[in-house]
Amino acid sequence: MARIVMKFGGTSVADVARIKNVAQRVKREVDAGHEVAVVVSAMAGVTNQLVGWVNETARLHDAREYDVVVASGEQVTSGLLALALQDIGVSARSWLGWQLPLHTDGVHGKARIKGIESDDVIRRFKDGQVAIMAGFQGLGPDARITTLGRGGSDTSAVALAAALRADRCDIFTDVDGVYTTDPRIVTKARKLDKITYEEMLELASQGAKVLQTRSVELAMNHRVRVQVLSSFVDSPGTLVVDEDEIVEKEVVSGIAYSRDEAKITLVRVPDRPGVAAGIFGPLADAAINVDMIVQNVSGDNQTTDLTFTVGKADLARAVQMLEQARSKLNFTELRPDSNVVKVSVIGVGMRSHAGVAQKMFSTLASKNINIQVISTSEIKVSVLIAEEYLELALRALHTAYGLDAA
Repeated sequence: MARIVMKFGGTSVADVARIKNVAQRVKREVDAGHEVAVVVSAMAGVTNQLVGWVNETARLHDAREYDVVVASGEQVTSGLLALALQDIGVSARSWLGWQLPLHTDGVHGKARIKGIESDDVIRRFKDGQVAIMAGFQGLGPDARITTLGRGGSDTSAVALAAALRADRCDIFTDVDGVYTTDPRIVTKARKLDKITYEEMLELASQGAKVLQTRSVELAMNHRVRVQVLSSFVDSPGTLVVDEDEIVEKEVVSGIAYSRDEAKITLVRVPDRPGVAAGIFGPLADAAINVDMIVQNVSGDNQTTDLTFTVGKADLARAVQMLEQARSKLNFTELRPDSNVVKVSVIGVGMRSHAGVAQKMFSTLASKNINIQVISTSEIKVSVLIAEEYLELALRALHTAYGLDAA
């Protein structure tokens, strides 16, 4: 007997027929003798509709009431799944975030989990009852409903698995696992049987959409074994596990990309102490996240060119702020460019193998793809290239690192 948390996303519970399909999957685990808790998202498209209604009602809205409205999508889904399970003879009840409760901080719209009271759920396991928790929501310190922000249901599921000391947390999505790269672009991409927490965290943060970064961080911190698998196909998924569980570590496990990048170059910035702080401080204060940074000092050691990336959605705002500070920063020219994409090769095997970056650079050079910015970490090498070369770069790198399916 195992204790399992199963999480189903919006496409998995998009309508009543799919909710009944989920109920059958849950029943299978119950019939196998397992203790089961389920975390559900709102039906596909419902949260966006609720957010739209809030904005239509009041553009400058109270964030606490915003959370009350948008949390209602998961309430509907959890109740419907409980009914569907009861209808096929499985004892089940739904739990809202405030009923467990799942405690969060008071940052409405993007709250962080502080802890989960799971004793009542564990007691009910002994009676064979399935617990269905509404994902994405919790209870703030002021006893108000909070929501966890993007990827909140994944995070709820991993947090519940940690609190229940579950043997595994199964994340059901519309893909059947984690692939070496995007199979829609690279047809030779293959599904991974296992991947480490660190690799999955890098893949998620570098653009892979399979799992949200916060949920992977939580799984890594609490050593929760996570399995990514499809709601629509009966096949094994990909296990996200501790590095010790993987005997043969690939040098490169996957290649991620992000189209959500824009580049800004400041030309001939005075090379003196405090200039970088003068540039990046105001951007940070405005919640504009800066990712890759490269600096080139001129031959006279008096000026420097500074290039960095921000999210595409923040480009116009970042340019406006920098132009307003031109007289203070004393740069001669500002060059924005949204026609870029970030490509990252990722693998824990890089720690013990040299030449990974060199292979990436030479492979791109052989395809006449110019590298604009480079950044590295212990298990990742990222480059910024022109967006029109994305597909060519992914296919060439996938082959170069021996990741193509046989």
